Amino acid sequence: MRLNLERVGQVVGASTHLYPLDLDLQPGAVTVLLGATQAGKTSLMRLMAGLDRPTQGAVRVDGHEVTGVPVRERNVAMVYQQFINYPSMTVYDNIASPLKLRREAGTDARVRELAARLHIEPYLQRLPAELSGGQQQRVALARALAKAAPLMLLDEPLVNLDYKLREELREELTQLFAASDATVVYATTEPGEALLLGGHTAVLDAGELLQYGPTAEVFRRPKSIRVARAFSDPPMNLVAGTAATLGVSLAAGVNLSVPLPALRATNSATPALTIGLRASALRVHGREGDVALPGLVELAEISGSDTFVHVSTAIGELVAQLTGVHVFELGSAITLYLNPAQVYVFDAAGDLLVAPGMELR
Repeated sequence: MRLNLERVGQVVGASTHLYPLDLDLQPGAVTVLLGATQAGKTSLMRLMAGLDRPTQGAVRVDGHEVTGVPVRERNVAMVYQQFINYPSMTVYDNIASPLKLRREAGTDARVRELAARLHIEPYLQRLPAELSGGQQQRVALARALAKAAPLMLLDEPLVNLDYKLREELREELTQLFAASDATVVYATTEPGEALLLGGHTAVLDAGELLQYGPTAEVFRRPKSIRVARAFSDPPMNLVAGTAATLGVSLAAGVNLSVPLPALRATNSATPALTIGLRASALRVHGREGDVALPGLVELAEISGSDTFVHVSTAIGELVAQLTGVHVFELGSAITLYLNPAQVYVFDAAGDLLVAPGMELR
């Protein structure tokens, strides 16, 4: 299925939920809608499903306009953050319901396969009310997968599950999506989830579509500061700078040797720039060509197998993501190191000028 949105926008009362956007989804692939809460992800998915009608623009499926076609007349499967199951039916019958409607052979085997993949096989004869919230969400996921609709919409489906189960199910869902011919749209607030799912990513912010493309490409080449902020966890470190003869000049006499393209016309002799540093690019052990940034530890947080260190430096507060568990005393001296080849440079308008590995013209 090919789903195409043409200048689609949505205004509700005096509030703009979605500004006009164009989006041509890759058929048979996963598209991630990435953005913070109230970025417009759910509004966009409801337009895709036919639950709402856009204020302007057209929705097309395989070249045919379906803008006014209601959801009951479309072959769509959707899973929300809040699970929706048939309360009077067992888990088995919930999952089997779309298969029975199609009167397909092999219903029992398919139900048990999905239940096993989603870790709910022991609960097939229970009612949804007898399950935990996370288990009920897995039932809703299994039913949506059983429907085998050509368009599958998942609105933060794992948000109510515990961390370990989320990690397991992400891998399972990736495999299930790969084995399916469905066009999948998956909404999330987590950049890491977008990277794990791969496919294509559409970055949304405050109702605007900021960038759409292959997930790895959008991550490596965010076209603006707004995209970089949305696609970084922890948030990208942003530092003020100015264009210099040999690259970029930061505060306290720190200079980065970064080749810059021809800058746009400006009234200033030293055009203002913003330098972006991903937390994972900062280290506590220097290498040849690195720039040293002495500072003081303000906070050290251990999260999973990483340590996040907040450091006050002469160029501003920076967050470094260090692999492994590290202990730092608050207020202790520390030196962070960065390689100029790993920095991002944005112009005064917030548009990308330089990214790691980018060929400059």
